[in-house]
Amino acid sequence: MTLSPGGRWISFLRQYGPISRNDAMYDEHIRRAAKRAGIRPLAFKHPVEDELLPLFRPTARPQSVILTGTAGDGKSHLCRKIWNELGGDEKEWGSDDVYHTRTVAVDGQSITIHVLRDLTALPTEDPKGRYGNKSDLLATFCRGLFEPSPGAVFLVAANDGQLVETLERLPDSADVLKARALVEALLVEDRRDLEGVPLKLFNLSRVPCTSLFDLALDALVEHEGWKECYAEANSLDGFFGSRCPIRHNFELLQTTLVRARLRALFELCDCNDLHIPIRRILLLFANGVLGHPDAKDRLMQASDVDDVSRLGTTARASLFNNLFGGNLTETRRESLEVFDYMNRFRIGHETTNRVDNILIFGEADENLRPYFDDLLRADAFYGADESYYAAQKGYVEGGEATESEAFLELLVSQRRGLFFKMPARWEQELALWELTVFKYAGEYLARTVKVLRGHGKVERPILSRLVRGLNRIFVGMLVTSDRDVLLATSISISTSRVSQVIEDRIPVAPRMHERVDVLLRADKPALVVQLASGLEAVLPLNLTRYEFLSRVAEGALPGSFSRECYEDILAFKSRLLSCLAARRRAEGADGSAGTSFRLLTLDPSGNPLDEVVELTHG
Repeated sequence: MTLSPGGRWISFLRQYGPISRNDAMYDEHIRRAAKRAGIRPLAFKHPVEDELLPLFRPTARPQSVILTGTAGDGKSHLCRKIWNELGGDEKEWGSDDVYHTRTVAVDGQSITIHVLRDLTALPTEDPKGRYGNKSDLLATFCRGLFEPSPGAVFLVAANDGQLVETLERLPDSADVLKARALVEALLVEDRRDLEGVPLKLFNLSRVPCTSLFDLALDALVEHEGWKECYAEANSLDGFFGSRCPIRHNFELLQTTLVRARLRALFELCDCNDLHIPIRRILLLFANGVLGHPDAKDRLMQASDVDDVSRLGTTARASLFNNLFGGNLTETRRESLEVFDYMNRFRIGHETTNRVDNILIFGEADENLRPYFDDLLRADAFYGADESYYAAQKGYVEGGEATESEAFLELLVSQRRGLFFKMPARWEQELALWELTVFKYAGEYLARTVKVLRGHGKVERPILSRLVRGLNRIFVGMLVTSDRDVLLATSISISTSRVSQVIEDRIPVAPRMHERVDVLLRADKPALVVQLASGLEAVLPLNLTRYEFLSRVAEGALPGSFSRECYEDILAFKSRLLSCLAARRRAEGADGSAGTSFRLLTLDPSGNPLDEVVELTHG
């Protein structure tokens, strides 16, 4: 069957979705599919392009380049762009070969550029005889980094860890040893280059998810394929008519509110050290727009729209559910890190009594009805339809167990919808972020991350709460103090759950060179405790740690939220005690035990009290 232009675009867009393919050839697969369909692939300027491409122009100083990052970060795409910049043959690049060479004039010299677009797939021996073996070729790469005028430079693409592992397997030589140390230093220190060495390393995993999100979403919504779809809308319920779920999902994705909420989740992933590569971002969008559990590959084609409308299953195409992989099998969903990351927020599974009362009883309760009408009744696609009312009635009236289970599944989807539909005026009243496992996430973004990046200062109540959480873990008791960081040890070991021997108090308010503050470090929040000029300990405050300290400050037991966070805070305490010992040495203290120590006790309100205990000798 010949597809219409709009149908071809939707069929092509499915190629970006969660369908089976050879991921190692993803970039070429997409280009070939685009060529067959006569459609321009989704494209945008990668954030590193303006710095990367000029390195291979005739006026540039010859130097090698490493592109590293996770699968799907755009390494192959950028290698192809450079190949085109060099005037390379498109047909040669379109082959399955991962090694290419091109001799060009660079800075007045004849330079051979070796392109290794997939280091892992590089054969040990070249069937075309262009190099002796893989080790010799990489030894040439290492040697060129330290020669004054190398006759060859390299463009190497490798996933995280593969480059270091490959260098480790090379036979030792002076150049190889130096190259290993150089690459490891650049990766660990997150640097592009080292002065005097003709090498630049681009770690594409360091590009913020939010930057990629904005670029990818703009590329999707601005693609000319959508104009073809709108031109074909010839019936209410047909493809791209006003009742078409593909059209509705596409239009929802462009709304200010949905875009802002989804972008917030991406920013929280950034702040929680979770990187989502370009390939997976595009997969998320394609699945969000086209997802339906009853369609082939669980992604709709243009031809599926009539059946979806006829069978009354439009609600199962919900963008809000698809963004969490709700249309996919559990196995497929768990195999894709983007859905793993999205589902770590547990949106749909976390809720409040108020929200569930709106969903279950809102239509019948005059106090809740305005919320129900605005959030569910007004949504003709994914709100309260006939199937929802029927399942709701069976649940309220205590129907069969299967009816209750069906309604509970609907509640998951509806809670997800509320997260994206709840207007800003109700965010506080209905506790938007309590629909996630991170109830402090909204505060973290708006009153910590945004404030710090705007060169502001985090409010004192937030800092006080974090310090109170810190103190409760440090001493192992429900202290209420938030004016000082309490450095306490036990008589046995410093990591004991209860530490009652006070070593020092570090004031939150600045005193001489002592202070406690939340500052930006590497563009992310960090709790910084300064004990003396040039002597400080830093605790990076990712989202999980921020939530953990806030929950503990509220009274949650440390082990009930995150064992990993608990261990992180105790490790931070050990670093602080090491700093304290260094300060005492600098001040001339001999470190020998005295004849007294301060024992921490609490008054009935949880305020810490120091009780001096004298040691006597019989």
